[in-house]
Parts: sequence; structure tokens; C-alpha cells
Amino acid sequence: MTTPDQRRRFLQTMGAGTAGLLTAGFTTTAAGFAANETINVGAIGTGGRCRQLMGTLGEIPGVRITAVCDIWDQNLERGRELADPKAVTTKNYHDLLARKDIDAVVIGTPDHWHVPITVDACAAGKDVYVEKPLTHDLSEGAAVIAAQNDHQRIVQVGMQQRSMPHLSEANEILRSGQLGKIRKVHLTWNRNSPRARKKKYNISPQSVDWQSFLGNAPKQPFDEYRFRHWRWFWDFGGGIFTDLMVHFVDVAYWFLDLEHPAMATSIGDHFMAKDLWQTPDTVQTLLRYPEREIQVYFEGTFVNARNAAMMEFMGTDATLYCDRGRYEIHPEHRRKIKYRERVLGSGSRGKDFYEKPNGRLLHLTNWLECIRSRKKPNAPAEAGVAAAAAAHLSNQALRSGQVAQWKAT
Repeated sequence: MTTPDQRRRFLQTMGAGTAGLLTAGFTTTAAGFAANETINVGAIGTGGRCRQLMGTLGEIPGVRITAVCDIWDQNLERGRELADPKAVTTKNYHDLLARKDIDAVVIGTPDHWHVPITVDACAAGKDVYVEKPLTHDLSEGAAVIAAQNDHQRIVQVGMQQRSMPHLSEANEILRSGQLGKIRKVHLTWNRNSPRARKKKYNISPQSVDWQSFLGNAPKQPFDEYRFRHWRWFWDFGGGIFTDLMVHFVDVAYWFLDLEHPAMATSIGDHFMAKDLWQTPDTVQTLLRYPEREIQVYFEGTFVNARNAAMMEFMGTDATLYCDRGRYEIHPEHRRKIKYRERVLGSGSRGKDFYEKPNGRLLHLTNWLECIRSRKKPNAPAEAGVAAAAAAHLSNQALRSGQVAQWKAT
């Protein structure tokens, strides 16, 4: 439960408008908010990212985490520490979904479990916040959209840029036409960090329900490194394209109303992670949208941080630069448009995270508002499927060594 001080800080952070929407209809008591107004949330897959979400939910009025699920004893215990003191724990997510006292779930599992659990949660009548990428394979998209729509659920995909105010403003600027015609979009997510290090974790196999972790992945013996670094193995994740590119390609889709690339061509190398990761540590891809006369180019690496994490929408009259804490307008030569910027967060351009805006808080708040209003959230399943599809086509090109062509399903 949130304390009065936490609620006061939250309302100050959100601002009067958004906070008023969120807390409308609540009756405060000495114990918090009235029980019949509280959204009871279950957390599934309580690794590091999910625990971040749980921590933020704990700051928001009218939310209680009443159930926790993970297949590893350590994560289960850490998740329980962030939940209501009376929260139930389980290693079987079906048991959590069967509970009638849970209104919604937060899903922070590895990628290959996102769609199966989201589909089951929707069928069980739960609203869903699911981390990106929504899908692990192109074939999963139709099923998860149908589950959302057929069961009339609120599904929010964790692409929090869609809830950031400076990016909403940048979107309006782009759509106003003052940048000219957008022909190219340059996306980067470059880091200089030694991610690929072989390390002993000394995880007891008895503490992990490995068969449940595998799910629909091929059967294989327990491997603690793959278990801890699943993003870089094809059975469970999709490397840099699905882990990082999805965030920014989603913004491009949002700003430009793109649907899917006609083709993708990609390259990748193991400069740092050879013989350790299956997915490359340095990648580039070029996506073509010929019907819209637009190219989208992405580069990502762990061996050099030049450009860091940013987006550039390159128009005939100006370029719009965006990252998670600012936007800038850079005019082309001899154009009437003037340079201007808006900076919300402090620090260097292209930071992974700024203290402002708190995208996690804003995105979760939007989800909770939509649970109450039943309005469409900022990043519904359709947006999650589209952004992930661009990453999957990029990986198809990477793994085949050929240009990948979009095939309608």
C-alpha cells in the first residue's frame, strides 16, 4: 500500500491534470483508498524489469499487487517483497490467472512467453501490461490481437515512448508538415558496455522450473547462462533488434503511420560476444517502405556509444532529433524553419534513461486510466505486433544472409 508521502510525491510528479484523471472517484481513508476502487494486479515473471514495474506500481494510488508468479525461487521471493504482504505466490501462471480477485496482470517474462500468457490472461478476463517485444515470431501477431479484441481487454505493450509528453509534441510537429517530406529515419541504440562475459551464477537447477521456462522452446538441458541472458539466444529472445530497436521503430510507426516494411536487409557481427551469444552484438538493418517512399535505418552495438539512443526524422526542410528526454529541430540550409528544442531531462543526448520524463510511470498510469475508462491505451496490441514485426523481418534477413521480403499472412 502507498503511504501518504508517496501519494503526495506521485501527484506532484504527475501534475494536476493526469493525477486528477487517475484518482477520480477514489475515497481516501486512513488505510489508503477504498477497497472497492483498488485495482488488484498479479505480476508474472518477476525478473529485473518486472520488479521495476512493480516498484512503480507501488507508488501509484489505488493499486495493489496481490499475486506473484515466477519459475525461479529467487525471483519469486524478490517479487513477493514488492507485493502486498498478503500476496499469494505461485510458480504456475495458470493458478494466478484463475484467481477471481485479480483484475489485471503485468507480464515481464522472456519474449517467447509474452504472447501465450497474454492470450491466456485475456481469456481469463484480465487486463494486461506486457513487456516488449510483444511477439517472438511473426506468426503470433494475429492471435494476440484477436485475444485482446475478442475478450475486450486493455492490453498495453511496454513501449513507453508513446506516453512521453515531449514525443507527443514532436509527433504534432512532424505531422504539421513544417519538416517537409520525411524520406529517411535514422535510429540508433549504441552502447559501450561489456555485456558478453561468461560468468558463473551457481544457480541450483532445483530452484528453477526449467521445463516451464522453456515453454514452446525446443527441449534442452538447463543452462544458467542462457537462463540469465536469454535475450541473446534465438529460442527465447531476438537480440538487439527485438530488445532495443523495437522501442524506436515503434515511434517511427506512430509518427509516420507505417504498417510493415516491404523488405529488410541486415548485417550483424560478434565483435564482443563470439562463441557466447547466438545473436550478434553489433547490427544494422535497412527497412524499405516503398509505398510511403520512406527508408528506416537502424544501428545498434555494445562496442561503441556514438549517437547513443536516438531517432532522427530526416525531412526535406528539417530534421527532427528525438531521444527519451528531448527533441531538437535542425533546419536544412536556407529554410525558413528555425532551430528549436525541448529538453525535459538533464544529461547527455541519447541517454538510455532520463529522470524526466519517467516513461515507466507515465505508461503504467495510462494503462490504469484505461482499465478504469475502458478506452484504448497508448500502445495496444496492434502497435506491439507491428513494431515487433519490423524486428522479426530484420532478423530474418540477418539469419538468412538475404533480403527478407514481407509476406502477407
